[in-house]
Amino acid sequence: MAEAQAEKPVNFWGDLPEEEYYKSQGVKHSAGYFKTPNGQIFTNSFLPLDAKPKGIVCLTHGYGGDTSWMFQIIAINYAQWGYAAFAADLLGHGRSDGIHGYVWNVHKLAETALSYFQSVRDSEEYKGLPAFLFGESMGGALTLLMHFQDPQGWDGAMLTAPLIIMPEAMKPSWVLLTAYSFLLGFADTWAVMPENNIVRKAIRDPAKGKVIGGNPKRYTGKPRVGTMRELRGLTIYLQQNLEKVTIPFLVMHGTDDVVTDPQSSQVLFDKASSKDKSLKFYEGAYHSLIQGEPDETKNAVLRDMREWVDQRTENILNSRSV
Repeated sequence: MAEAQAEKPVNFWGDLPEEEYYKSQGVKHSAGYFKTPNGQIFTNSFLPLDAKPKGIVCLTHGYGGDTSWMFQIIAINYAQWGYAAFAADLLGHGRSDGIHGYVWNVHKLAETALSYFQSVRDSEEYKGLPAFLFGESMGGALTLLMHFQDPQGWDGAMLTAPLIIMPEAMKPSWVLLTAYSFLLGFADTWAVMPENNIVRKAIRDPAKGKVIGGNPKRYTGKPRVGTMRELRGLTIYLQQNLEKVTIPFLVMHGTDDVVTDPQSSQVLFDKASSKDKSLKFYEGAYHSLIQGEPDETKNAVLRDMREWVDQRTENILNSRSV
């Protein structure tokens, strides 16, 4: 028994009991499961401990990650700023249903997470509050799909390093994808695609990289065939439909990101039809702008996000009081 306990992963913040940690951050946390036609997903909520939320933010993590480890730092910050923050493990990730690390249909992944976010947004408790989406990396791309699926339902979106254009070095081999396609889907779940050291290339702060690498729920295997097919198709689809983006948004990207092309954010900014759109680049920053950067960059990103969402929330609430 003692040996089993020694092997149990420790929370990234240390040995402090989970609920005590959240309370120390001024946050009330709860977790559960949400049933959808596509499968059951694991959910987290982060609420201001001693105040009524002024808005809600629904967050989507990136490929291979989940909502129970360092990703929740983002949600905790929103709660500290006065928002009710909600996040869900995508299908095939964390504690949600599906084969671990398998993205079988990006549109269904977006639809499934969106169904949970809509249920929160439209609930009696939060109905009518300013409502925003947040997504990082693949989650940023899925956030855009959610916007397409529910174009009038959200007051804004915040995206960090969205997956819209893959750098050449990260693109899956079309030869391999074509070869595996001849197996009529039998190879779809095979974890055999080149890995390209995604995590190492995403993190600039080595100490934070070690913590991220300790996430017991993170998918660490090679990318699955179907996953890479879907991600390649996702980038093509988005590049062809960016003019359909009408939601107010803030997009943020590190200039030294080699996992998703920084040009992605510039192209989104240039092509989107949104009347309210903002773009921020962070010099020298890698892919993981909040979880994996030195504190100076992380704090700058969080400061820009807070300023953006607070201003829009204030504008919305003021317009409703007139």
